[in-house]
Amino acid sequence: MNPNLSHLHRYPFEKLAQLKAGCLPPDNLEPISLSIGEPKHPAPDFALQAMIDNLSGLASYPLTKGSILLREAINNWLVQRFKLNSENIDPEKNILPVNGTREALFAIAQTIIDTTTDNPLVMMPNPFYQIYEGAAILAGAEPYYLNTTGDNHFLPDFDGVSSKNWQRCQLLYICSPGNPTGRVMPKEMLMHLIELADKFDFTIVSDECYSELYFDESQPPVGLLEAAESIGNTTYKNCLVFHSLSKRSNLPGLRSGFVAGDADIIQQFFRYRTYHGCAMPPHHQAASIAAWSDEQHVLTNRNQYREKFDIVLDILKDVIEVERPDASFYLWPKTPIDDELFCKGLYAQQNVTVLPGKYLSRDSADINPGTNRVRLALVAELEQCRIAAQRIREFIEIS
Repeated sequence: MNPNLSHLHRYPFEKLAQLKAGCLPPDNLEPISLSIGEPKHPAPDFALQAMIDNLSGLASYPLTKGSILLREAINNWLVQRFKLNSENIDPEKNILPVNGTREALFAIAQTIIDTTTDNPLVMMPNPFYQIYEGAAILAGAEPYYLNTTGDNHFLPDFDGVSSKNWQRCQLLYICSPGNPTGRVMPKEMLMHLIELADKFDFTIVSDECYSELYFDESQPPVGLLEAAESIGNTTYKNCLVFHSLSKRSNLPGLRSGFVAGDADIIQQFFRYRTYHGCAMPPHHQAASIAAWSDEQHVLTNRNQYREKFDIVLDILKDVIEVERPDASFYLWPKTPIDDELFCKGLYAQQNVTVLPGKYLSRDSADINPGTNRVRLALVAELEQCRIAAQRIREFIEIS
């Protein structure tokens, strides 16, 4: 067996299941889960219809690079959303459809990491999406954790990384808007990272799957490719962005996303994926074209999340330390007691499930940045989120 498998941590939801084992919540309270970031809003009907209308495509093997129509739809969306120069991005060279960003975020590390060098590093925020860590370990690299705490506005302290460690770095995962903090990296920070990547020759992998869930229509989150063009990096050298329809379009089961950026890296990633065997089914491509080509359903989606945040924050703001994120559908409140005890007690007394912050983080020399925080995913319907917030408030007030 691959010896690196023994170094993998248990997934957060395995730990959560063990934490809840033996607890018997009240029978008279409907269970409400805010622990998993799985959208519950309805999927757009037109995307589902596009999939149904194209089932005949199942009679043919799909291309690993997807159809040109899909890549053009993605290309058009990128240009419009991030104000890219259309002359800089080519759907033939700079874009590759993927079966959801989860598998692609994992696979890109297997493509990039050069294990013939000594002690390669893969840097990532801490807390983080656990795929980053697993991808690094199974690629034979060492994870390097960049703490994101309130003291640093929940952004990684890149200035605290030594030149020696930047030299060892082969891949840097960033997530903006962040999971679980909801913080958006400013353009200046992204520009600085691009300059570091050029200086030390590493790849930036920007997980931007929450980029369309924001509050201010006049200030959508900035993207890595947008920042690259701002400093004259018109080939997007060392830059890759990952986007998904899961959160944007409430299509998590479609498993549809894309990677875009540096054409040289995309070419090697495409080569890897031809062996990986992960071409997107044709009817999924049809649904994806429809989804990437429409913005009205995305605006409706954002408005639903805004309403939930307004209601939940109004209920919780007086009893727990919590603030509205820049974007995403997560809250990252500070708990008055240990985060595991908080989650276990909340489930046992109120039948509400949330995720302990330390399950999303790793211990560093002095702290675990997830300690005494919990992640609340406001993915349930509005009324369920309101009820959950009331129960959380009651639990805190009684405790």
